[in-house]
Amino acid sequence: MIESFIEELLRATVALFVVVDPFGNIPIFVELTSSLDSNERKKIFDMAVMSGSLLLLLFAFAGHQLLLLFGISLHSFMIAGGILLLLISLQILIQGGEKWFRESRERVGVFPIGFPLLAGPGAITTTMIAINAYGPLIAVTSIIIVMLLTWYIIRSTSMIYNFMGKTGLDVVAKIMAVFLAAIAVEYMIRGIRSEIG
Repeated sequence: MIESFIEELLRATVALFVVVDPFGNIPIFVELTSSLDSNERKKIFDMAVMSGSLLLLLFAFAGHQLLLLFGISLHSFMIAGGILLLLISLQILIQGGEKWFRESRERVGVFPIGFPLLAGPGAITTTMIAINAYGPLIAVTSIIIVMLLTWYIIRSTSMIYNFMGKTGLDVVAKIMAVFLAAIAVEYMIRGIRSEIG
């Protein structure tokens, strides 16, 4: 019984961690917060992890009901999420990450870092699948583990920033933005295929 629980928890946690991909997103997070000092950056990352966690928990328990309430299919949600990710990646490629801070610094922790970068369409879909496949305890525990790991990783971005320097991270951020755009297109293609098929 305990072995089965640990095995299922490990599966759910690894799947969600791979989709959230905090390591791969570090250059994007740094680019989006490059104009801030270390303390401001940490506050925004705290808010991002909190909002991302709440969103994943919300969709774990009420995702299907929310989509039904608004008459939205999961595939349509993936397409919309893909479009958002594509717009963010294009913004980073063309103008850099500073644009997000022109209106409100506080809001950046919720959008675009909390959603859709941390709790994007892939993470939300993975969470909804996990609660159906493994039950609430495993799904919630996996969300908590992944978001705690993510919080620790992205709070360490200052060390990475100091190590790589602004120029190095700018280059990596642009490259990662291209990958982010490709992931966004993949979400849209999968959503369209599933909707048509």
